Amino acid sequence: MLALEYDDDIVVIDCGLLFPEENMPGVDLGIPDITYLVENWDKVRAILITHGHEDHIGGLPFVLPELDVPIYASRFAHGLISAKLRERGLLRESQLNVVEPHSPFTLGCFLIEFFRVSHSIPDSFGIAVTTPIGTVIHTGDFKIDHTPALGPPMDLAAIARLAGDEGALLLCSDSTYADLRGFTESEQVVGDALEQIIADAPDRVIVATFASLISRIQQVIDAAMRHNRKVTVVGRSMSNNVKMATNMGYLDAPPDTLVSLNEARRLPNDRVIIMATGSQGEPTSALVRIANGAHRDIAVEPGDTVVISASPIPGNELTVAKTIDNLFRQGANVIYSRTDTVHVHGHASQEELKTMLSIVNPRFFMPVQGEYRHLMAHAAIARSMGIPDESIFVLDDGDVLALTSDEGVVVDKVVAGSVFVDGRTFRDMNSSVFAERRRLARDGVVVVSATISASTGEVLTDPEIAAYGYVEMNERLELFKKTSKVVLTLLEDMGASALTLDKARNRVRDSISKFLHKETGRRPTVLTVIDYI
Repeated sequence: MLALEYDDDIVVIDCGLLFPEENMPGVDLGIPDITYLVENWDKVRAILITHGHEDHIGGLPFVLPELDVPIYASRFAHGLISAKLRERGLLRESQLNVVEPHSPFTLGCFLIEFFRVSHSIPDSFGIAVTTPIGTVIHTGDFKIDHTPALGPPMDLAAIARLAGDEGALLLCSDSTYADLRGFTESEQVVGDALEQIIADAPDRVIVATFASLISRIQQVIDAAMRHNRKVTVVGRSMSNNVKMATNMGYLDAPPDTLVSLNEARRLPNDRVIIMATGSQGEPTSALVRIANGAHRDIAVEPGDTVVISASPIPGNELTVAKTIDNLFRQGANVIYSRTDTVHVHGHASQEELKTMLSIVNPRFFMPVQGEYRHLMAHAAIARSMGIPDESIFVLDDGDVLALTSDEGVVVDKVVAGSVFVDGRTFRDMNSSVFAERRRLARDGVVVVSATISASTGEVLTDPEIAAYGYVEMNERLELFKKTSKVVLTLLEDMGASALTLDKARNRVRDSISKFLHKETGRRPTVLTVIDYI
């Protein structure tokens, strides 16, 4: 999410989500912290969406209830956003607008014009925002693909026109693959590889890719038609996207080529292609359940060819590798990006980033979209293209860059970053809940319970011990007997009836924690349940 502000007008570009990492136990997702925008809600004119990927639209259902402003998006992104808002009962109240490229409109003091770029989802746009002091070009996610599998090529002439003869005021450019030399290969290369694999496959072909990668799905359908095969789609997200893309005209899928799973099961194996979710090793996805032998309708058979038409997103490498291993164990021939050109990414490499810098010729440059190392790599590219250091800004979340026509300075920092969705609760990363969950996951929990006579202080029953995530079942009997005796001795020695419940619980907790650490070398979380009757 990026905000552009001039006097009393703010426009926002994108509103994505963050997928949880390992240090975020229990978190569903992260969304942008919009404290600044809520504080300045009367200035916010709209949210402009570059394309329909989750990291650009996924935060909208959570943000719109707090920030009721118009949304402008392409037809395909509009369809994806509508489905999200409908699920949460927000569609009727939303202000959704469909935009077409090169149809300028005004929001406050800003003149907005969308332009077409190439990416891995239909209707991907960059945005030109003309301000009173110059034009800001935001590329969105892009690569320069002269032979895209779906839709027209990137409109470089329009970008040059929007930047103007003197160049743009500011370029905000995709940095995701700024550390990769050369050019990103065209989608056409993948189409050729898939065509050959399907032509050579002796039996069924299972292709896993991103649910939103409609161009890849189209390539598989085209190859299926040429080789007399039928295509069936498994996985809820991919099924929904295929249905929507077909209805909107983005996917050309003749009715006799796309068939149900039941129909596909009645066909000979050498006439079937299964398209599935799970290219990132997601635990509940169709491909992972197939790989684990847990899918209720599909099992790997000897002779199956499985194509994983995606590269692992950083952090997913181990889960993807495990999925590939499991598919091989079940007898499949697995083809993936390390072995064949079955995937190309949707982001510009270094030479394309240089091309964008050359066309836009910006006075100031701000790399966006990527990890910090990618932003720094992109800054180095800009420096190599002759942009001076004082005109390049690598920002952190919350940094405020103030621009005039001649000068740029980071002048402030506002509240920003991520808010984490935890069920129906919103938490920041410093929440003690996450620290507690990490400790529970690391050390386990032991529960000590006892009942004491309120009148005599006598312990009425032997203290009971339970543990979760702490020791193996065969280790528990002896350890728990010792622990119970220690608790009993503690309570008797304390004269527990003379203590408040809180003091009795705290003394037992602290003593048992030390005892268990001495016995096992670990410090579980100890919970004490002591009742007086």
